[in-house]
Amino acid sequence: MKIAFVGGGNMASALIGGLLQKGYAAADISAVEVEPTTRARLLSRFGVSSYAVPGGEIAESGVILLAVKPQQLRAVAEGVRSVLASQLVISIAAGIRSADLSRWLGGYARIIRVMPNTPALVLAGVSALYAGAAVSDAERRIAEQILGTVGATLWVEREELMDAVTAVSGSGPAYVFYFIEALEQAACELGLSATQARLLSLETFHGAACLARDSGEEPALLRQRVTSKGGTTERALHSMQRSQLKSLVVEAVREAAERARELGDELGQD
Repeated sequence: MKIAFVGGGNMASALIGGLLQKGYAAADISAVEVEPTTRARLLSRFGVSSYAVPGGEIAESGVILLAVKPQQLRAVAEGVRSVLASQLVISIAAGIRSADLSRWLGGYARIIRVMPNTPALVLAGVSALYAGAAVSDAERRIAEQILGTVGATLWVEREELMDAVTAVSGSGPAYVFYFIEALEQAACELGLSATQARLLSLETFHGAACLARDSGEEPALLRQRVTSKGGTTERALHSMQRSQLKSLVVEAVREAAERARELGDELGQD
């Protein structure tokens, strides 16, 4: 199965690298990328063919993966719609709804919308996928296999849930980085060096996330096990509770989801 990427940026590069690691042949992957230096990098790093404008590689591919910025997607869609026949179109452009993309593609409906996140760059991402009624079960499996090369995958059955996904996992890495920043700042203010603060913060976050994932237990239960009566953790958690930190985080994610809905409205306009 041939896969044509339109756009050769970081997320496309992550997916190409993931596909190659899973045994896909470089000869079966191509990319359309307007930037010459990016085309050269794709060739030198991955050995995949790349082109400045869409052409025969699109028509010959079974999957067209649109990996451009949301603001560029309409022009890109209008540029490839003349070569669409029976290909599966996968879009990772944030905020663009399937109906709008379908309209820009001239009514083409074999579309899967994906919201990945940046840890895909180290093959540790999570991607949510949404498919319309025109997409077959076989095509769903193909999309899942492609996105699965860079991390975990899940399906949502209502497209409006993609706004929640964007707020939780799409924007989520920034929330994690923000908390890591805060831990580092606290560590430095308590006398540790910047190097020590970075190592302690990163490894604590990584280890706790691995424990939460691998244990299968609820985060609340894991938290309780670390929290001894009258101890240091309890004191810190009481401070967070007084500040209503959990409520603030929930509200922040709600705000992000609302902005995702607004962007969908704005970006989908003709």
